[in-house]
Amino acid sequence: LLRWSPWGRPGVKTLVTAGVFVTILWNLRFFLNPSKGSVEDSKHRKPLVILVWEWPSKQVPNVSRDACHELYSITGCQLTTQRQLLHQADVVVFPHSRLQPGRDKLPKERLPGQNWVWVSLESPSNTRALAAWNQTFNWVMTYRQDSDIFIPYGKLVPNRSATVNIPAKTNLVSWVISNYHRTQKRAEVYKNLSRYLHVNIYGKANNKPLCKDCLLPTISKSKFYLAFENSIHRDYITEKLWRNSLLAGTVPVVLGPPRANYEQLVPADSFIHVNDFGSLEELATFLKTMNSSRYQQFFAWQRRFSVKLYTDWRERICAICTAYPHLPHGRLYPDLQSWFNS
Repeated sequence: LLRWSPWGRPGVKTLVTAGVFVTILWNLRFFLNPSKGSVEDSKHRKPLVILVWEWPSKQVPNVSRDACHELYSITGCQLTTQRQLLHQADVVVFPHSRLQPGRDKLPKERLPGQNWVWVSLESPSNTRALAAWNQTFNWVMTYRQDSDIFIPYGKLVPNRSATVNIPAKTNLVSWVISNYHRTQKRAEVYKNLSRYLHVNIYGKANNKPLCKDCLLPTISKSKFYLAFENSIHRDYITEKLWRNSLLAGTVPVVLGPPRANYEQLVPADSFIHVNDFGSLEELATFLKTMNSSRYQQFFAWQRRFSVKLYTDWRERICAICTAYPHLPHGRLYPDLQSWFNS
């Protein structure tokens, strides 16, 4: 195969030809004996096992091996609630609502490379005993946008309908409230606002509970909805905005974090913020005197977006698999309470 030059060494063309020949033989080796490559590939194809130590809601849904793929087209993700699979789990999920102070209910050991996730959809005001979990969790999964895994109550998704649907209105303002406490900011604001306009109140707090299928049709008859959060914290924007207001087809009057925080998630002209006004009397006057043309402007977002609600915990937990390749490994939150209260 080699043609020697007059000086006793291979010529340039000969060396190139030999190099190509060697490359072909090298590639042919893998073609004829692919076992090593297949083993490496199979490691990458191994499903990520997510163990939910205790399900976040009281009702545990069917969690099949392929739930993430079948329901949400997320591949390579296996959910399980079987604790005997702890030693196979890549990630273990711990909802705060199911955690008890102390470590008696946690696994006795953590596998090398296994990551633990703390999960909560409650605000800091309604979350207790966080100090017990310092140096315990690798990742946090909450409504906070700076969480390792961000799980909002809802979001706007692009659509191409270019239509606006405003349900027929029969009253001005409504509010659904189950847990009414006079010490809450929302109770104080409602009390003062109600001096200037009538609010239709539903829910357990007013002995007018609404069935699941009655909620949206009832709220939709109001021009405005009091989307008042039970406590005011960064990013704490719940179904009161997404479901009770935007999805129902009413204009939300929000009480929560600052306007700028809401505008990170929804258009500025889709809601009214309590803080936009110098007094609650001014707010009441604004609502009562609004003309039809101005009112319709609040629904312009519908031409470009639809509301997506997050209600299934399986979807939230499957999102861990999507985020997994980009998450930091080997880190622990030293002070969970400080982070959550920041």
